[in-house]
Amino acid sequence: MTRRPRPGRARTGLAMAGWLFADMLLVLALVAMGDQGDPVAAERAVHPSLPASPRPGASTGGPASPSPTGNGPRGVEHDPVTVRVSGDESAATAQIREATEAYRGRQAAVVLTFGSNRDPGLGQAYAHTVNGLLPKARPEMFAATTTRDFISLEDNPRHASLEIYFYTR
Repeated sequence: MTRRPRPGRARTGLAMAGWLFADMLLVLALVAMGDQGDPVAAERAVHPSLPASPRPGASTGGPASPSPTGNGPRGVEHDPVTVRVSGDESAATAQIREATEAYRGRQAAVVLTFGSNRDPGLGQAYAHTVNGLLPKARPEMFAATTTRDFISLEDNPRHASLEIYFYTR
């Protein structure tokens, strides 16, 4: 007489394999997210002849204090710079250029753009148009910036509010 395995035990092994697989995927996702390096540091590693950022005290011959950002990956500032634009493409481009003049030399990490319109499709389309103008307004600032198009249901067509998050210095 052969003994049949109880159905509950067979399912338990399969369920354990499923949980193990899910845990492995979670670990792989965390490792992949932690592996995102700093593109500036990676460029310096490939091309060591690039000038390093000047350290305080180096030009005076005094003891150099460590850089506040260190050599690790760059961070993103917590507080955004808010810019409001309206009008056609040329007007919006000029407004972006004028509003970001004070931040020349910095690089934007993320831009969230909220296009205003009672029609969600039109508001998001205007936000997408404005995000397309960013590299035209300031190519050095918005070259590799992540942008997202959102809507604001305010009744103010052809108006957008941008939240610009810069990399830390």
